[in-house]
Amino acid sequence: VQLQASGGGLVQAGGSLRLSCTGTDRTLSIYTMGWFRQAPGKEREFVAAITRTTGTTFYADSVKGRFTISKDDRQNTVFLQMNSLKPEDTSVYHCAAGPRSSLYSPDYSYWGQGTLVTVSS
Repeated sequence: VQLQASGGGLVQAGGSLRLSCTGTDRTLSIYTMGWFRQAPGKEREFVAAITRTTGTTFYADSVKGRFTISKDDRQNTVFLQMNSLKPEDTSVYHCAAGPRSSLYSPDYSYWGQGTLVTVSS
């Protein structure tokens, strides 16, 4: 399984970005997909996840109401729509695939390379 994340960039506070993560080998029909982020000097933290069959979504409290995770199984792509961005959202965002829905990064087996999101104040 390979994951390719894209869509990061520089945006002003209050702006929006949409991240994409495309997988190989029918990844989204096999695995739960998650987004995590890691800022410099900080631990990796959970952002959002979506289950493979029902599409049930989970969010970190810090992004709930601002971020939306979705997926397109035909494109084998998971999206993270980020609205009302704040400077504290600045981080490298990673997509990941795992066998079950989880908030914990060790539960995910496959990781993309990350895409940088920078939110200026």
